Amino acid sequence: MRALVVTVSTRAAAGVYPDRSGPVIVESLVGLGFEVDGPRVVPDGSGVESVLSSAVHEGYDVVLTTGGTGLSPTDVTPEHTLAIIRREVPGIADAVRLAGLNAGIPTAALSRGVAGIAGSTLIVNLPGSPGGVRDGLRVLGPLLVHAVEQINGGGDHGVTS
Repeated sequence: MRALVVTVSTRAAAGVYPDRSGPVIVESLVGLGFEVDGPRVVPDGSGVESVLSSAVHEGYDVVLTTGGTGLSPTDVTPEHTLAIIRREVPGIADAVRLAGLNAGIPTAALSRGVAGIAGSTLIVNLPGSPGGVRDGLRVLGPLLVHAVEQINGGGDHGVTS
């Protein structure tokens, strides 16, 4: 399984400060058995849509983004993600927000991240902070492999005989 990590941050893309969240995602995905590329660091804006579109075209199974999900005027990762995905998976994004809230972070409710499928690629927006990423990865860890299997037509769909 192949995954791409995309960090969305104008300041990190400009070298103002290092990307602290993308490497956390890479480490987690490698631990789950994924072959991982990235993190690719892109500034807020239309570059997000471009990198997501390319990732779908390149056949990645999973793309996890970090950053650009808040309320500031430049936080437009969800909008660019929605332009690419064809089927939303709202339960994933809801569970990521809930994980942050359960960890005692009230501002987790402000995350506008989305999740969905484009082609055979699952795309999930995670918050930009390392803590928010860790909360999201606790949600994603147990379900990513199963989600990829389902998207590709396999896996147990929870049906019992």
